[in-house]
Amino acid sequence: MVAPPDDELLWARALHYTHDDGSPALGGVSLGVREGEILAVAGPRGSGKTTLLRCLSGMLRVRQGEVWFNSAPVHTLGPLARERLRRDRFGWIDPVPSLVPELNVWENAALPLMLRGTGRRRAKAAALEWLERLDVGELARRRPHQLRQAERQRVCVARALAPAPTVLFADEPTAPLHRADRAHVLRTLTTASRSHGITVVLATHDAETAALADRTVPLLDGRRVKTVHLPPTGDATEGRAACSLSV
Repeated sequence: MVAPPDDELLWARALHYTHDDGSPALGGVSLGVREGEILAVAGPRGSGKTTLLRCLSGMLRVRQGEVWFNSAPVHTLGPLARERLRRDRFGWIDPVPSLVPELNVWENAALPLMLRGTGRRRAKAAALEWLERLDVGELARRRPHQLRQAERQRVCVARALAPAPTVLFADEPTAPLHRADRAHVLRTLTTASRSHGITVVLATHDAETAALADRTVPLLDGRRVKTVHLPPTGDATEGRAACSLSV
């Protein structure tokens, strides 16, 4: 076991992961993320981006390799310890919005805080702050089924930001959004990172989204490469991204 560099909050070495059906997902990926950095993991669909984020966040237990957070090993933790880590230190945004149908908007956004033991009033205030920033504050008392998909995704972003996570993992967070909604959500994420010191690991297949990051790690077929060519969103070549100069 090799200790991570002192200047990297999140660090992974030689990650390998194979799906249950035997298909390879990651083939020896190593990377480091500095505190407060916005890192884009870029590549076409099926390149291993989601699997990498799930391994880094502890959602998937690494089968070969190492993951360290804040100089502590994540890859040796059991299921309950990884769950506590995700609850207390990490945030997550999925590409498809998923909300608890029985809860209204502000309750959904406040849920991670209340699961941590935060009082209802304080959790509600934090949730409403981010809902307002994402222009869905007026929907706070509505149920998820009363929202458009783009509105539901904004609520999911607010839910991820409200607990002020140390690291926010965003897996194609703007996939269901139109261009105007996409720009607003990405602007909120980058502003939150700068103002609150939140480290962001962002998976994307879109060149415009990747360009907002401080640094980009390109992936192809589960491996890091030197260059990945990504189409801008809405480009006619989307879905036919190519990659070159593999290591």
